[in-house]
Amino acid sequence: MRRKFGYTLGTILILLGLIWIGQGSGFFPYPSSSFMINQSIWILWGLIVLGIGGVAVFVTRRLGGE
Repeated sequence: MRRKFGYTLGTILILLGLIWIGQGSGFFPYPSSSFMINQSIWILWGLIVLGIGGVAVFVTRRLGGE
């Protein structure tokens, strides 16, 4: 159960980080009224969240949970 939770949480954070990076860089301008489009601060936040998600997946894999 813990392993599934760790992988799910990590995957969601990785996807969220990628979306924020895409919107912050203007590569993923959807929805067009989003306040995040072409705002470089969201690239930084996206990288941070992406990193946390990667660490969550890595730790889950290393610890092996049940």
